[in-house]
Amino acid sequence: MSPTATPVTAVARDGVVLRGVHVTTAPTVTELAFVVGHGFTNHVRKPYVSRVLTRFARHGGVVALDFRGHGRSDGLSSVGGDEIHDLAAGAALARRLGYRRVVTVGFSMGASVALRHAALHAERPDAIAAVSSPSRWWVRDTPAMRRVHWLLEQPHGRLAARALGVRLAPPWRTVPETPLEVVHRIAPTPLLLVHGEDDHYFGPAHAHALHRATGGSAELWLEPRVRHAESAMTPALVDRIATWLDRETTDRETVS
Repeated sequence: MSPTATPVTAVARDGVVLRGVHVTTAPTVTELAFVVGHGFTNHVRKPYVSRVLTRFARHGGVVALDFRGHGRSDGLSSVGGDEIHDLAAGAALARRLGYRRVVTVGFSMGASVALRHAALHAERPDAIAAVSSPSRWWVRDTPAMRRVHWLLEQPHGRLAARALGVRLAPPWRTVPETPLEVVHRIAPTPLLLVHGEDDHYFGPAHAHALHRATGGSAELWLEPRVRHAESAMTPALVDRIATWLDRETTDRETVS
């Protein structure tokens, strides 16, 4: 059955209106929902993001909202700080749609959001997959990230970001906790860290650091010949992530 993408709207706790899609392949709501958080400068209608959402929809329902300042959502992007409210709004929407098991999947910036959301928010997802996550802020050790910081920090860069479809908030007044500082709080909720060995934004050292910070409670996949985030996802890798999340949440229900 071909997937159906229905427009949805949600409101974050701080009042920002968020717009996205609910993607399904079944005629009725299934019991597992993947709440997907995209990377910086992306949105749910970008072709490679849409392909990932459609693939996850083979395994359950998908709720994906454009983060604030991106795509059709209102607000300004804080580049991973306030976006935990956006992911929480997506998870709450999935619950309202009738899904019993709600898991979060984040890519790049969205992965850092998924980790911080699971560690800091009162309403946790049933499991988390973080793909291509940074472990810390202000990473400048790759050419790709030096370009990102030009967008964020230089006046002409901020104008270029708007041309890319991103509306940026002012720089942080208070620095949010990094994923590395909070990831240990996620256990015992199942956590999967996925990272490409050829990631050209954040090298595999970020994944290793996050895994060490969990004390080994997370599962770590280092993927050969895989680069960064949504654009590097193959159908087979999406299927493996979805299967892991499905199995882990089903196992927890069986144990409980």
